[in-house]
Amino acid sequence: MAKTTKKRRGPQPTAKAALNVPVHVGQTVEVEITGLNHEGAGVGRVEGYTLFVEGALAGEKVHARVDHVKKNCGFAKMTSVVEASTYRSMPPCPVYDRCGGCSLQHLAYEEQLRHKQQIVRDNLRRIGGFPVEGEGAITVHPTLGMTEPWRYRNKAQVPIGEENGALVGGFYAEKSHSIIDMDECLIQHQANDEAVAAVKKIAAGLNIQPYDEVRHTGLLRHVVAKIGVQTGEVMVVLVTTEETIPRLEELVEAIRTQVSGVTSIVQNVNPDKTNVIFGKKTVTLWGSDVIYDYIGPIKFAISARSFYQVNPAQTEVLYNKTLEYVGATGTETVIDAYCGIGTISLFLAQKSKHVYGVEIVPEAIADANRNAELNGVENATFETGPAEVVIPAWKEQGIRPDVIVVDPPRKGCDEALLATILEMQPLKVVYVSCNPSTLARDLKVLAEAYEVKEVQPVDMFPQTGHVECCVLLTRK
Repeated sequence: MAKTTKKRRGPQPTAKAALNVPVHVGQTVEVEITGLNHEGAGVGRVEGYTLFVEGALAGEKVHARVDHVKKNCGFAKMTSVVEASTYRSMPPCPVYDRCGGCSLQHLAYEEQLRHKQQIVRDNLRRIGGFPVEGEGAITVHPTLGMTEPWRYRNKAQVPIGEENGALVGGFYAEKSHSIIDMDECLIQHQANDEAVAAVKKIAAGLNIQPYDEVRHTGLLRHVVAKIGVQTGEVMVVLVTTEETIPRLEELVEAIRTQVSGVTSIVQNVNPDKTNVIFGKKTVTLWGSDVIYDYIGPIKFAISARSFYQVNPAQTEVLYNKTLEYVGATGTETVIDAYCGIGTISLFLAQKSKHVYGVEIVPEAIADANRNAELNGVENATFETGPAEVVIPAWKEQGIRPDVIVVDPPRKGCDEALLATILEMQPLKVVYVSCNPSTLARDLKVLAEAYEVKEVQPVDMFPQTGHVECCVLLTRK
């Protein structure tokens, strides 16, 4: 066998030299910030090179340490403020600088709302090619915010781990799986904080082993707490790696007596080595399988795994706007694509002739039917399957919608669904979006036959970079 020799390598070029960019990892630079991106990071330039600076605000001059560079842009973290924005605010959360849950606590709330309106405008212009200023511009209304933009989340999903031999639970540090131990989160409903803190203490006292995701050992993976804000009912979900929980009776009794308002204690079993929170098997350990809550006059049953909007106060604002855009008078037939557990469908059924909801997840359709029965709604029909398959089948049955409502996941609408909408030609389309970029992309397709009349941003997630929108389109 022939002997091979390795060529001796000389000094390797730095990332700066290799990429031909004016900064390098570890360097501290002074940057003037001209705006914010959709994640809430400051946007600045160094010798023409775009740098996204975590913690910086528009209008500021900051010092920042470069963490990562690419050919067209780099990423940095602010180390000090040279010239502060008048909108800079002191974050009230003690772990804000370490936790990855919020990104905008350092920005005054009224400016958060303006920022989110601008993010929507920028995406419509840049991705959709729509005019947002001057003659013929699309109206993007000011963002509808909250009077009290704290303590709004009705669901906490808290990973459990071990640190120095002790059980810890909190949220992950930004861009990591390192748990920041905490007993309070200022955007969580206080009942959720209290429930999670109690369960952590109880589990530690009973020596229930926390999960180690590296070794894939331990029992308790997550504690999930849900509250019906209008009813005060609390559900505690224990996500475990195995079905058997040691000292189960003591655990359940302690949760019953120490968690105020608890009406449901549930176990979900997830034995897989995965980042997905829930496994396939769910059992009720004590109490009811569900808790109940209201959005406006509509009552909803919420199970351990059912999707339910986490900010019910702003959900009502968003759904009222959807109802306004539908313009229901009692004579309309409405199709609700991506209907989930029927939240929008049942809201629309109050003032529509009939609502047809379609959703690909069978469990969600089961919840939708249960919620319809719970509210005595008889003018809503739900079917399982892909919207782009079910809706044409409805058309063959003679169903002609006056309005189609879409509320897709972050990835936006399926291309086939957009084609189906264009073929069905309803008088109106109402698009509810949680992602301005995919919204703009989909509106560009629908603009072939529809005029985008107006866009209403709604702040469903204060202190974060996320924004929801409700959009009215009318057939040309």
